[in-house]
Amino acid sequence: MGFFLLRRAFYMVVALIAATMIVFGLSRMAGDPRLLFLTEQATQEQWDAWGKEMGLDRPLVIQYGIWMGKALRGDLGKSLRTGYSARDVILQRIPATLQLASASFLFVLVVGIPLGVLSAVKRGSAFDVIGRSFAAFGQALPPFWLGLMLMLLLSVKLGWLPTGQRGGLDHYIMPAVTLGWLAAAGMLRLVRSAMLETLDSEYIKFTRAKGVAGWTVVWKHALRNALIAPLTYGALLLTAFLTGTVVTETVFAWPGLGRLTVTAVIQNDFPVMTGAVLVFTALYLGVTFFLDLGYALVDPRIRYR
Repeated sequence: MGFFLLRRAFYMVVALIAATMIVFGLSRMAGDPRLLFLTEQATQEQWDAWGKEMGLDRPLVIQYGIWMGKALRGDLGKSLRTGYSARDVILQRIPATLQLASASFLFVLVVGIPLGVLSAVKRGSAFDVIGRSFAAFGQALPPFWLGLMLMLLLSVKLGWLPTGQRGGLDHYIMPAVTLGWLAAAGMLRLVRSAMLETLDSEYIKFTRAKGVAGWTVVWKHALRNALIAPLTYGALLLTAFLTGTVVTETVFAWPGLGRLTVTAVIQNDFPVMTGAVLVFTALYLGVTFFLDLGYALVDPRIRYR
């Protein structure tokens, strides 16, 4: 187990460096940012001063080394658009993203897992038809269309919920449902398939033959052994929610990381862009690392060496 942790930590560092190198190089290939912020009336001295301040007067490898050295100390540079610290700009958006991601992930778990289990246990019944219909219908709806329709119905027509922005609990309902609807449908189908396979296994039949109560078999024995695939899917979903979903954040004007990154790309604000990618990559690697550890907790047969 110790060797596995060391190996994964090494791979995480390599992946983090590779991701930031790629994005850092692409940000420089997008064009000289001085062209966006300096007018034609700028003097050569101003041009050179801006280049020196942003490190553009040095080779790309040296620029990356300087940036990474500062990033390890928590300095991601200054936003070219606002002049504020890129780290502070990113940190300001993280709470909004965490809150929306948590609400959406909770919606996925509350809807996807119970309906998937019920659909598998009641295979062929009306519950199964409703569950499979929801899965098919949910995966067919584009998030941007669903968000607009929810806004039109619940906000414009009925006036029950606010149209957007971040605020109280009522502000989370439509963005969370929009972001989690497609994922909940996928979770339902995955849980149903895994449960059907587990319920047909020999040890489940043996457990029932011993007289164990039906729902105890379902929730204690079958569901735990069917969680490997849903656990993987859920971890990847959580990572996607944490790194920001641009469509949902744009539709509901949600001030999250995804919207910030897209704005930084459009404005060629590469300190914010590379800093956001660093945060995204670290989040993804961290979630997948704990996912591997979670496998061993869910299924005792899994051992790492």
